[in-house]
Amino acid sequence: MTQRPIRTVLVDDHALLREGLRSLLDRDEEVVVVGEAGTFEAALAEVALVGPDVVVVDLKLTAGTEYEGLRLIREMTRQHPKVAALVLTTFLDDDLVVRAVRAGAKGYVVKDVDTTELIRAIRTVSTGGSAFDPRSAAIVLRAVSGEHDGTAELTDRERQVLKLLADGKSNAEIGRGLFISESTVKFHIRNVIRKLGVTKRTDAVYVASKRGLI
Repeated sequence: MTQRPIRTVLVDDHALLREGLRSLLDRDEEVVVVGEAGTFEAALAEVALVGPDVVVVDLKLTAGTEYEGLRLIREMTRQHPKVAALVLTTFLDDDLVVRAVRAGAKGYVVKDVDTTELIRAIRTVSTGGSAFDPRSAAIVLRAVSGEHDGTAELTDRERQVLKLLADGKSNAEIGRGLFISESTVKFHIRNVIRKLGVTKRTDAVYVASKRGLI
């Protein structure tokens, strides 16, 4: 018995990209594109109309700074919990990946993924699994191993070090300002980086500022 194709909706604010993606997916018998949309409102209406198995969502649906795709995933998950959301985006950022998962996304892949991997991701989330490319998977793993999001774990001293890092201070300057040794400063920075699930001190400042820690 032939398995039913995976009914898929494409959500991207660029019509040309949707057309190209539809063309690629339509070549595969495993997936059938049953709808597409370019805005938050249109996407919700399309999902309600066609009842897809999977919705492939770009995070940027407007020209502004907001990631409307996150709001769409959150609302779609609330209204249609059986529909799987798969993020397909050009943005690979620790905070965005974690926010997408918290919003309800079942997978996260970047747009340089090849067609075979994308179809595999669609198939995986359609059956209740999770699909992440190697880079986004590493981010999720760091977030999970960091025990929550690190916000509650930062000590007062670590927050002080973060604040001075954000001000552009060197390790030596931070040490002088807090009356601690440079090696102790490095110890605190390593802990902050681990707890925030990032790999660089600049990323730690960025994530901490977005989470309101500094």
